[in-house]
Amino acid sequence: MAATMRKLLNDFRGKWLNSVNIILQNATRSSQLRCMSSQKQHFANVSPLLYPLDSHPLSPLSFSTSQVLAKKRKGGEKRGPNNDKDLKEKPKIVTIWKNMTVQELADSIQRDIDELYEIFLYVENSEQYDGPDVLIDNLKVSQDAVKRAGLRFALRKSLPETRKEAKDVDVKRRPPSAPENMVKRPPVVTIMGHVDHGKTTLLDALRDTSVVDHEFGGITQHIGAFSVRLQVGEEITFLDTPGHAAFSAMRSRGATVTDMVVLVVAADDGVMQQTKESIQHALEANVPIIVAINKIDKPEADIPRTRQMLLNEGIQLEELGGEVQAVEISALKGTNLSSLVEALVTQSELLDLRGDTGGHVEGTVIESMTDPGRGKVSTCIVQRGTLRKGAVLVAGTAWCKVRNMFDEGGQVVRAAPPSTPIQIIGWRDLPSAGDEVLEVDSEKHAQQVVTWRKNQKLQEKQKEDEIVIQAKLEEHLKVYKAQLEERRKLGLRYKRRPKGPREKENRDIDKGTYVSIVLKADVDGSVEAILDVLDTYHSDECKLEVISYGVGAVTENDIVMAKSFDGSVYTFNVNTPEPIQKLARKEEVGIKENNIIYKLIDDLKEEISSKLPKKDVEEIIGEANVLEVFLISEGKKKHPVAGCRCVKGELKKDALYRVLRGHDIVYEGCLESMRHLKNEVNTIPKEKECGLMFEDPEIDFAPGDTIQCYRVDQEDQYTDWDPGF
Repeated sequence: MAATMRKLLNDFRGKWLNSVNIILQNATRSSQLRCMSSQKQHFANVSPLLYPLDSHPLSPLSFSTSQVLAKKRKGGEKRGPNNDKDLKEKPKIVTIWKNMTVQELADSIQRDIDELYEIFLYVENSEQYDGPDVLIDNLKVSQDAVKRAGLRFALRKSLPETRKEAKDVDVKRRPPSAPENMVKRPPVVTIMGHVDHGKTTLLDALRDTSVVDHEFGGITQHIGAFSVRLQVGEEITFLDTPGHAAFSAMRSRGATVTDMVVLVVAADDGVMQQTKESIQHALEANVPIIVAINKIDKPEADIPRTRQMLLNEGIQLEELGGEVQAVEISALKGTNLSSLVEALVTQSELLDLRGDTGGHVEGTVIESMTDPGRGKVSTCIVQRGTLRKGAVLVAGTAWCKVRNMFDEGGQVVRAAPPSTPIQIIGWRDLPSAGDEVLEVDSEKHAQQVVTWRKNQKLQEKQKEDEIVIQAKLEEHLKVYKAQLEERRKLGLRYKRRPKGPREKENRDIDKGTYVSIVLKADVDGSVEAILDVLDTYHSDECKLEVISYGVGAVTENDIVMAKSFDGSVYTFNVNTPEPIQKLARKEEVGIKENNIIYKLIDDLKEEISSKLPKKDVEEIIGEANVLEVFLISEGKKKHPVAGCRCVKGELKKDALYRVLRGHDIVYEGCLESMRHLKNEVNTIPKEKECGLMFEDPEIDFAPGDTIQCYRVDQEDQYTDWDPGF
C-alpha cells in the first residue's frame, strides 16, 4: 500500500514539474512572473513530501500571480531601460489666456511664429489672426493651436503683468521737403455755395462739358474732382462740392484739401444758408476766397444787395474796401468767365504753389465707391510725391496695391504728380472719404499698419465701453448700498421682502414701434451724408433703426437682414439686380430706390408716419348753459338733473360731455338721460331747453356752468421730423 502511494506521488510530481517548466518558460512574457525565475531550480529539487499537498509553495491550490507578485514588482523591482521606451511621455503643459497676442502664443508653446502660422492653417476661425500683435479674442483658437502643437494647456484668468506695449508701426506724413526739391504745381480750387446757385454749370462752362444735364434733379450730390486745362494754358484742379444741406461733410472735406475757394452766390437769391456754411468752412481752412456772383443775366438779379449780404457775413469785397475779389458772371451764357479765370491764375501766382514730386506719396481720399466691373474704387488728390502703378497705399484701416489709375474721363494714367485727381483701383477694403492716403514700402508693412490701427480703434472702443460699464456699476452700487442700509436699520434678524410682484427672469423685449431700414448708396460720401440726416431724427413714438449700411448694389444678405427685422431697403443711386428683386418680392421686403436725397427722406418720412398710432381729435358739437338744478328720485337714490338751454350747435345723447365751471373741468363722461319737456329725446337743437342727467349721481351742478357736447375722432398722424431742408 505504501509503495503504491509513493509511486503515485512520484508520477504526480513528474507531471507537475513539467507543467511548472512550461509556465516558467512563458513567464518572461509577463512582468508579473519575473520574480519566480530565480526560484525555478530551488522548487524543482524540493520534495513534495516535505509539504502538505494543499500548502506547497507552487501548489495549484495556492498559486497566484495577480496580487502578490504585482505588489512585489511595484515595490521592489526597478524597470529596466528597455521597458521605459514602451511608455509615452506626457505632453508638456503651457499657459494660455484670453486676448493673448499671436506672438505671446508662439512664445508660450516655444515655437517660431512662422510655425504657429502653419498650425493656424489647421485651426478653424484663425484666418484673422495674421499679425504678431493681433489679439486672439477667441480662446478656442488658442486651445486648438496648442493641441495641434502636441501640447496641453492650462488657462490663466488674468493677463501677465510683464506684457510689453505693442510697437507703434503706424505710418505718418513726412517732414516738409527742402525748398530746392519743390516744383511748381497746379492749384486745387474748390467750388462752393448754396444749392442751385450754378456751381456745376460754372464748371461745365470752364471745361466745355454738360455734367449738370446728367445729374438727378439738376443738383450735385457727390464731390467731383476734375483737372481742367484753361485756354490760357494753365492747368487747374477743380473740386465740385454739393450745395444741398445734407452734404455738409462733403463741403467741409473739400475745403480742407483746397488751395483756394470759389464762392458762387446767385445774384437773385443772395446769401443763403449753405452759402453761410461754405464761408465758415473756407475761413476755418484759412484759404483765400474768390466770390463769383452768378446769374447776373436774370431780371431779378440784385448785385448791390448781394454784396451787402456778403459784407454782413464778414466777406469784405474789394469794392467795399476789403481784400476779397468778386467777379460778376453768368455761367449759363458765359459772361465774364475770362475775368474769373484771370482772377484764379493771379491768385495762384501770388500763392506760389509748389510740391515735392519725389519720395513716398501722400494724399487724401475725396470719394470712394464700389464699381461692378472694377471693384473698390477711390478718388484721391495727390498732395505729395508721384503715384504710379504698383505702389502700396494705406488709407485709414484700408490698404491697396495700385492695380491701375484713371482720370475723370476713364483714361489710364501712368503717373500722378501733386495736385492730380485720380481714381485708384486695387483696394482690399473700401477707404472712407476724407482718409489720409500714405504710401508704404511693402504689402507686409501695409498689413502691419492696418492691423495696428484696428487694434488702436479696438482699444479705444474698450475704454469707452469700460467707462459706460463703470457708470452702470456705480449706479448699481448706489442702489445696493441704499437697500443694504435700509436692511441694517431693520436689524440683522429680518430679511427684507421684495415689494410688489416678483420680476420676470426673462423680461419682455421692448415692443415699441420701429422703422428698420437697410441703406445702400453708390459712394461712401453719400452714405455719410444720409446717415448725418438720419441722426437728426428723434422721436419716442416711432424709433428709426439703421440695421446695416454700405456702398454698392443690394445683395441677398441685405434682403435677409431686412426680412429678419421686418424692415425695408433704401437705395441711393444704385441699381438692384433682377434676381435680388425677385428675392425681395418672395420675402415681401420693400426696396425703395431713389436718386435724389430729399425724395429718399420724403419716402422715409412717409413710412414713419404710417407706423405712428392714430391720434385723437376732439370736435365740439354743441354747448349748453345750466339754468337750474333739480333733484329727482329713482328708488332710494336721488340724481341731480341740469336744466339747460343749448346755445351753440346741438346736443346729442350718444356723445361725450364735459362740465366746465369757469376754466375748471368739473366732470367728463356720458349722459344717462336727455329729456325735452317729459319726453326722452336723442337730439336737442339750438335755443331749445332740456334736462340732462349724467351717469355719475355724485356730480354737483351749479347755475352758470357750461356743458360741452363733443366727440373724439381718430386721424392719421404725421411725423414732425424736420431734417433741415
